[in-house]
Amino acid sequence: MNKKVAVQDLGFKDYKETWDYQEALFKNIVDTKVRNRREDAGLETPNHFLFVEHPHVYTLGKSGDINNLLVDEKKLAEKGATFYKINRGGDITYHGPGQVVGYPILDLDNFFTDIHKYLRFLEEMVILTLDDYGLKGQRSEGETGVWLDVGTPFARKICAMGVRASRWVTMHGFALNVNTDLGYFDMMIPCGIKDKAVTSLNVELGQKKVDMEEVKGKLLKHFTTLFEAELVKEEAGV
Repeated sequence: MNKKVAVQDLGFKDYKETWDYQEALFKNIVDTKVRNRREDAGLETPNHFLFVEHPHVYTLGKSGDINNLLVDEKKLAEKGATFYKINRGGDITYHGPGQVVGYPILDLDNFFTDIHKYLRFLEEMVILTLDDYGLKGQRSEGETGVWLDVGTPFARKICAMGVRASRWVTMHGFALNVNTDLGYFDMMIPCGIKDKAVTSLNVELGQKKVDMEEVKGKLLKHFTTLFEAELVKEEAGV
């Protein structure tokens, strides 16, 4: 099993361009697995972890409800935002500046073949990172992602998640609000959940700005421990 994970930071990158890049990496892993099974080629399958920060964009998962986007195309254009229907699970979500977005593209045959466990590990990675900042991140039963003050009137989401998997290969991932303009969440019903607010790390810490590179480092540290992975830094390929 290849537990090396190539880490790339794509910087500030268009959503569709990044999605296409994800698809190419995903396809390469799946094609390698198919060849191994057909030809007994014995080729190692690579693993990737992409960090990116997107311009304002709303994405709707394959099971999502378009009515959870509360504005029309004209309003989106006025706010400098775009919209895509995509092939992950989950409902509607927002990506934008000040948000740490992570896309692990992993062959789970290299780690464990359990999607439920995979999602719980991604949540745990974020929960441990929040703990580094003195915040108690929590899971909310039946709602993938990471929250604060679950079970109270003040429950609020700080990290959204949505993944796709085929042949035990993953794509898409998580979006952790760090220095995010929360006003953009007013234009949708986040993840289709009407009765809970959203928040960001800088708001919770009472800071104007949190160091996003520091946050990424903490996330990777916990990812490495949870997945027993060996990280290899790579130059951005997109």
